[in-house]
Amino acid sequence: MPNMMLPPDERNLTPAQVEALDRRRDWGLTLQVIAGQFAVIGTLLSLWAGQDLTYSPGWAHPMAYYMAIAVSIVLVAGSVGTYLRRGTVRID
Repeated sequence: MPNMMLPPDERNLTPAQVEALDRRRDWGLTLQVIAGQFAVIGTLLSLWAGQDLTYSPGWAHPMAYYMAIAVSIVLVAGSVGTYLRRGTVRID
């Protein structure tokens, strides 16, 4: 008898499909952790990016570019990780 607490599409999975689902959710968690680490790095970079944008001449703003890269990694890795972890959580 299927577990009625699971979503309908996850109730009758084969063992191989359950392993694939767990692998997908593990990758999602990994990407969410990477996004969190880059969020901390982006926060630290924001301390220097304002000064870099104010005082650096011309287009030479490396800290602002690094912060933009870090923020884009946070947005991409966080959204993809959240998408991969959709569904109910695994109880170990």
